[in-house]
Amino acid sequence: MSRTRQGSKRLTTPMVRENGQLREATWEEALDRAATGFRSVIDAHGPTAFGIFSCSKTTNEVNYAVQRFARTVVGSNNIDSCNRT
Repeated sequence: MSRTRQGSKRLTTPMVRENGQLREATWEEALDRAATGFRSVIDAHGPTAFGIFSCSKTTNEVNYAVQRFARTVVGSNNIDSCNRT
């Protein structure tokens, strides 16, 4: 079982799916898998196939970093948030 904070159900260790089962992984492996997944979608379908959603409950700085990542790293303008609700 993945480690959690004392008294919390929140995961503190990344989990990856392997052969249909979740297992604990290092942060490096989990981030590499995420980057590989992003790259495979972009390579197969172009940057406009990538979209990202950010939250109005976070800081302006985090929302700015999210949109910069989408635009400069991925090359996509597909960015949305719940700011307008």
